[in-house]
Amino acid sequence: MLVGAWQAGSTSGRIDPLLLPGPVDVLETLYRELAQGDLAIHIGQSLTRLLLGWSIGSLAGLSVGLSMGLWSWCRAIGDAAISSLYPIPKIALLPLFILWLGIGESSKITTIALGVFFPMAVSVCAAVDAAPRPFIRMAQSFGLDRLSIIVKIVLPSALPAMLACARITVSTGLVLLVAAEMIGAQYGIGAYILAAGNIMDSEKLLAGVLVISLLGTCAGAVIAALERTLLRWR
Repeated sequence: MLVGAWQAGSTSGRIDPLLLPGPVDVLETLYRELAQGDLAIHIGQSLTRLLLGWSIGSLAGLSVGLSMGLWSWCRAIGDAAISSLYPIPKIALLPLFILWLGIGESSKITTIALGVFFPMAVSVCAAVDAAPRPFIRMAQSFGLDRLSIIVKIVLPSALPAMLACARITVSTGLVLLVAAEMIGAQYGIGAYILAAGNIMDSEKLLAGVLVISLLGTCAGAVIAALERTLLRWR
């Protein structure tokens, strides 16, 4: 209904096409840009950065979160570090990463990984801590060792929270990706949107925004498929 009202307003002339072109015009621009191949290059660069940054940040957050949830001495160290560093806007650190790592890919991937790391670590730690104690005590009474308890009870009970956090961190990664590309990148969706905005090409700008939305939707669909596969026991 919203898209229909948007198109009707654009067709009737009530909405200025310079400020907000209609959905049909945006889709035509998106198709044309993809057919020419320029937008595909930007999407490829952004996908590479997102996958690398998200994977590194998620694996690091998963490792730290599990350690904090399983061992009290790790939690004592991790809580202090996360509490002090989590509130810092990660995009504000990008200039420092550029100074340390250069303006290439490393600084952008590090920014994304850092933004993904903290929510993943916090969520995994809370999920591990919430593992059902009666099941753990029952497993101990049957003589299961610590590793078996972690693999058979703690991790399965924490898996729904981990996958839910993965949905959130994908969105976080996309936000940081676009911001980082706007600050210092020649190719990428963020750079594409910034270039379109600089010349007031609102059709290209909205086409880039639509690509970001589609990337988030596809990532959500992949995680939903993983949930259906890995959480059949529910």
